[in-house]
Parts: sequence; C-alpha cells; structure tokens
Amino acid sequence: MSLILANDGIDPSGLKLFQEAGHTVITDKVPQDALADYLREHQVAALLVRSATKVTAKELGAWPGLKVVGRGGVGLDNVDQATAKQRGIAVINTPAASSESVAELAMAHMYALARFLHTTNRHMPSVGTTEFDRLKKEASKGIELRGRTLGIIGFGRIGQALAALALGNGMKVLAHDPFVQHVRVELHIEGYGTAYVKVDTIPVAELLRQSDIISLHVPKPKDGPVIGALEMALMPKGALVINTARGGVVDEAALIAAMEEGHIGGAGLDVFVGEPNPDERLLNHPRISVSPHIGASTNEAQGRIGIELAEKVMAALAS
Repeated sequence: MSLILANDGIDPSGLKLFQEAGHTVITDKVPQDALADYLREHQVAALLVRSATKVTAKELGAWPGLKVVGRGGVGLDNVDQATAKQRGIAVINTPAASSESVAELAMAHMYALARFLHTTNRHMPSVGTTEFDRLKKEASKGIELRGRTLGIIGFGRIGQALAALALGNGMKVLAHDPFVQHVRVELHIEGYGTAYVKVDTIPVAELLRQSDIISLHVPKPKDGPVIGALEMALMPKGALVINTARGGVVDEAALIAAMEEGHIGGAGLDVFVGEPNPDERLLNHPRISVSPHIGASTNEAQGRIGIELAEKVMAALAS
C-alpha cells in the first residue's frame, strides 16, 4: 500500500477511506521549503493539498515515485500542471464537492451588502450602546434582493448552484460562459420535488450592462483580470461585485477607484491578490464585505471533498 501526505489536512471521511484500503496517511504539515526533501526521503506516492501548499516543479521532480497530486477543491492554480503532465503525475481535483457551499457564501455576501450587515457587525460591539441611532440611520437604506438582476460570469457547477439559490430568492438571473450555451438549472425544493429553469448565456458586455449584482465563478485568469475598469464602467451605477473565485479575477485597484467615484456600490470578497496578505484597503473599506477564503469551508463540503478526493486518488494509484 502507499504512503500519502495530506499536507493541508483531510476530512475524517476521506481519511477513513484511505485507511480502510490499507494506505498510510500523514497529516503533519510540512513547511513549503522542506516539502521536496520530505517527498523524496519518505517516498510519498500521493500528495494531497488545498490552497495553502504550492506544488511546483521542485516538488514534482523531487521523487520519481510520486504518482498523484490531489487538490481538495476546484482551483488548480497552485499546482504546476504542465510539469506534472510531463512527468506522468496525475493531477486530481474535486469540482463537484463544494459548489453549494461556495454559492451560499456568495449569497451571504449579497445579503450582507444589501442590509449593511458587514458594517453594523463591525461597529455595533464598539459603539452600539452610544451611537445606536446613528448606526440605525446609516443601515436604514438597505435593499431587497428579490427582483434584482444577478449576472453570473462562469456558469459551471458553482455558477449553476448560485443561479438556483438566486432564482429561489426571486431574482432574475443572467449568465455568461464561453463554453456553455444554455443550462437547465435545477431548483430542488425539499419535500416538494424539483423545478427546472432554462437559462441561456449571453455576451458578457450585455450581462454587465443589465446586472445589479455581478458574481464571478471562473478560474484564475492568465491574461489579467476578468473585471477591470472598462468592465466596471459598463455596469449600472450602484452595482455590486461578488468574488468568491480567485484573487486577481477582479482588478482590486480599479474596484477601489470605482467605489470611491461612487459608480460601484460595494463588493463582497472572499479571495484576494497576495493571499494570505490582502491589501488592507480592501479589508477596511466600508463598502466591502470580506471573508478569509472560506468558500468551501463548511462541514458538509469538506466531508464531500474528502470522500471524492480519496476515491479519485486511490483509483489513480491503482491504475
């Protein structure tokens, strides 16, 4: 059986599957600068990571017995896929496991911005007893999401999961995806069955012009941000931007400028350029709802990720 290093941890559900199959799983965190030597010295057959550990050519070339790199989550931007392919190392991710959790976080940021929860939660503990009326007044101009138009850029699993939530909340949904023409979005209503809504994708410029809220669900861009100053200029005044995808999908400097000019109404950000050291201007901006890259960080998603990762990795090891 094989030695597996889960360098960013693994849910007990996945750990159990590995152990029942006779594999040895190490969950101790190996520092990035010592990872290549560890892989070689311990003859690791499979390396499991999330977003914290980077798998570069150095790690991939450290030990010829490394057969699999498994990424718990969707994005593979922290794995050198070209080198892995060259060396015959399988690269696996878990695209189906975290869609609902990421979609729910995107909705949470929308609701926070719509009702100023991101600011009242910051200030109520410190001045709620002395400036209650002021805080109430500042938060009294909230909006309802029902009836608003949500534009979803990237209409894969996560985008479709978000569309179902938005439709269930009475929102109009527009979508853009160069690889998808239309989708039958499933709205599962517990205890009542499933309804289906056909959503046709449209050109991105058209989506930007019509949407009150933009939510991005695309991979990390190679050629610059997906949403920059030009794209923000197309959006209606007061539009909101939600990014739970990857840092760099949105031009952060352009976003701050557009908010300061009063054109963009606010943003919900779970991901940042330069993680784990985001720009403090974003963290402290009164129009930005922030979270620390927790899109897939729910008990349910981590359980599904652990199982999917274990099943895929063991299949790759056996091939």
